[in-house]
Amino acid sequence: MSTKPKKFLLSEQELPAQWYNIVADMKNKPLPPLNPGTKQPLVAADLEPIFAKELCLQEVTQERYVDIPEEVREVYKIYRPTPLVRAYALEKALDTPAHIYFKNESVSPVGSHKLNSAIPQAYYNKMQGVKHITTETGAGQWGTALSFACKLFGLDLKVFMVKISYEQKPYRKSMMNAWGAEVIPSPSNQTNAGRKILSLHPNSSGSLGTAISEAIEAAVSTPDTKYTLGSVLNHVILHQTVIGLEAEKQMAMADEFPDVVIGCFGGGSNFSGIAFPFLRHKLTEGKALRVIAAEPASCPKLTRGQFQYDFGDEVGTTPLLPMYTLGHDFQPADIHAGGLRYHGAGTIVSQLNREKLIEAQDIPQLESFEAATVFARAEGIIPAPESAHAIASTIREAKKAKEEGVKKTILFNLSGHGLIDMSAYDLYYSGKLTNYSLPQEEIEKSVSKLEKLVP
Repeated sequence: MSTKPKKFLLSEQELPAQWYNIVADMKNKPLPPLNPGTKQPLVAADLEPIFAKELCLQEVTQERYVDIPEEVREVYKIYRPTPLVRAYALEKALDTPAHIYFKNESVSPVGSHKLNSAIPQAYYNKMQGVKHITTETGAGQWGTALSFACKLFGLDLKVFMVKISYEQKPYRKSMMNAWGAEVIPSPSNQTNAGRKILSLHPNSSGSLGTAISEAIEAAVSTPDTKYTLGSVLNHVILHQTVIGLEAEKQMAMADEFPDVVIGCFGGGSNFSGIAFPFLRHKLTEGKALRVIAAEPASCPKLTRGQFQYDFGDEVGTTPLLPMYTLGHDFQPADIHAGGLRYHGAGTIVSQLNREKLIEAQDIPQLESFEAATVFARAEGIIPAPESAHAIASTIREAKKAKEEGVKKTILFNLSGHGLIDMSAYDLYYSGKLTNYSLPQEEIEKSVSKLEKLVP
């Protein structure tokens, strides 16, 4: 029996007291979001009709560290700090010299990392006197997280859930209902945005961009209501850095520093959460480090998209964001990693990718489920389809280490478990899942509609 430690645990007293803002350490800051009407840089006050005031301030802050309110830290302690795990069984299964670690965010009450931002967002809205919240959700992880957080702080919640996920993942809806949220399949007939999209695409299976449009419209047209977002924006990414800040301390306990850090990528929340605290050492100390965003091959904004100003939603109600994008009206394929079916990348990640400070890999759907199965059979945890993309990238890197005969340390974020996603696994094991090939002309057609505000 091995005596080598497998789990590295922190005490509640070691829970980070601040979030980390990587913008403070970036030599070239992200381009500013623009007011879509005036094309002038946005200021915090421009966002206040939509978001809680404190979140607006966090969106534009240049401060390196932002204090975590004590009330938020106390709620975090329900499940944080989360374990860092050495994946010995996976290493053995791959016969690799690589040391593989994963941060296990699936231990949260909702089964994913999304609670890290849902708690502070609900808290700041409650402190401002907001009564009602609207949001969108893709695969349902964000919706479930915010449902639980809103219940803790006594807020009403309306969730617009991407229709294909609403149909594929009915138990996500049940979880949201259990915590008191109203869940609506998107596009819906409840908003002008939804009705417009249904008139153009009557059989639309929905997208995060569509659901965002509906949730924003519902927020601004309802008294005492604010909107919240589960990824992409700077304040969301800020909150998620609690993952990497803990992992830094835990990797030190293991007496290792990662050579490669990997996260699956949709809008950027869990990827940034695990990666940015480590990337700080590359930016400020010149530390050798590769950071990989693993995105679906069917929605490849970082690997095949264009860097341009674009809307964060489909209808065009958000500020213009400088991002790698496939175009805001891009209709992603109906893959089961619903949380990654988003047309654009967050502005910070986009700037880092533009400067090649991070890299991206596109993962076909079948490869992601094959990797998930290898991991589940080795480590006993069935991962969410989103997390499976990070596992696939990890396996690629571990195999490369074997081919090259090089010992390397790999850290990835297990952003969530897949126990509510077993219908997708059933389809995979019965041979009914397929890869999606995205024609280049489809991308070019979508991005050609964008106003060219970046030379």
